[in-house]
This record gives sequence, C-alpha cells and structure tokens, in this order.
Amino acid sequence: MVNKVLRFLRHAMSTHWRTRLRFTDANLDAIEVAVARAEGTHAGQIRFAIETALHPMQIWRGVTPRERAVEVFSALHVWDTEHNNGVLIYVQLADRVVEIIADRGIHGRVSTTEWEAVCRLMEDHFRAGRFREGAVAGVEAVGMLLSRHYPAAATGTDAASDRDNELPDRPALL
Repeated sequence: MVNKVLRFLRHAMSTHWRTRLRFTDANLDAIEVAVARAEGTHAGQIRFAIETALHPMQIWRGVTPRERAVEVFSALHVWDTEHNNGVLIYVQLADRVVEIIADRGIHGRVSTTEWEAVCRLMEDHFRAGRFREGAVAGVEAVGMLLSRHYPAAATGTDAASDRDNELPDRPALL
C-alpha cells in the first residue's frame, strides 16, 4: 500500500510543464529527424511516445508502465502497419521508465534482452538529464536492431527510396 501511495504522489507531482522542459520543441524535432533517418535503413516503423503521468485511477488499479505501453501501442495504431512491423518506444516520466513494444512481425526477431538494453541505455541518459541524447540514442539503437533483423528487402521495398511512412515520425506527447 505504501508503494501505491508513493507512486500516486510521484504521478500527482509530475506536470506537463516539466515534461516540456525536458522535451522541448527542439528535442522533439531531433527525435522526429532521428525516427525518419532510422526508418530509411529498415522496413520497420518506429513510433515514439512520451507520457508525463498516469491518471489516478490507473495507479489505483495498479497499471504498470508495460501495461500502459501496450494500451498506447494500440491507441496510436502502431499495430496497424501493412507488414506488422511497428515498434513503440514509450517513455513514462513519472515512473522514470522506458518500454518498447514491438508488433508480431518483429517481436520474434529481436530478443527481449536486446529491447531491454535499449531501454536501459535511454534511462541512463535520462537519469543524467540528457533527454535529447537519450531519445535519439534509443531511436538509433532500435533502428539498428530493425536493420539487422528486418531489412528493407524483407518486404520487397527499397528503404532508401520513397517508402510508405505509415506512422508519424513526430513524437506523441500524451
């Protein structure tokens, strides 16, 4: 119960204003460019989402960051790509965690250990206050994994050419 109360307080004290200090327009622009650049090297689709805090009822119900990331994956239609090749990078600031959710076309190709390494890389940067660097490093790392495990040739497309960009490159602020 104490953990739930502390978590509730942490989320209640998290503000969108503080999120915007960490993820300024310039930082969001850098993430957007990194997503576009990474998607030019593979057949996957990357979606980046930043959430400040959960609703009090979600905390009361014990929704974990992973469960919330799955909800966001669905809400942002990351699952709705032609080749089931979407990946969500979910940043949850109040709990200070990063989660990566991959669609079924990619899930079996990249190990949980590889996804977790990307999450830890980003979290290390964020703990040091390097939000732009951490986000860009995470997008680049996901791009490298997708290039290795899901090359452009896997879907018969040339990633460097005019590819279909099925998901927005701009990070979503939730």
